[in-house]
Amino acid sequence: MQLDDLYRRVIMDHYKNPRNRGKFDDDAVTIELNNPTCGDRISLQLKVEDGIVKAAKFSGEGCSISMSSASMMTDAVKGKTLEAALEMASKFSSLMQGEDVEFEDYEDIEALSGVNKFPARIKCATLAWNALRKGIEGTEEKH
Repeated sequence: MQLDDLYRRVIMDHYKNPRNRGKFDDDAVTIELNNPTCGDRISLQLKVEDGIVKAAKFSGEGCSISMSSASMMTDAVKGKTLEAALEMASKFSSLMQGEDVEFEDYEDIEALSGVNKFPARIKCATLAWNALRKGIEGTEEKH
């Protein structure tokens, strides 16, 4: 099996079986973003305690790239400090720019590395990560 095929399978698995899809019933930091160029939209919710992302959920609609990226991101940031989550978002941006980046703790994210070959799809892949950044910035402003 070729690496591209494996990456496609990982992306489709997260799209068809999303992790952390849904909403929290109680208080959570909520960020809503959309990509007007293609119609992708996401509502990201973060539960943050003592500077740590305790839980993350998302809902929304979009292409397989945006929804699988949201699934991967919400899984990857759970248990991370806000600083570490922002660092992951920065690494993801580098990945989308074609840089060779490894995600030691959560390798599924690397399946999105081929997206950088399709500039129109980069916004799809980064939508959830941009929501994460915005949510963390909002959390830090409150404290």
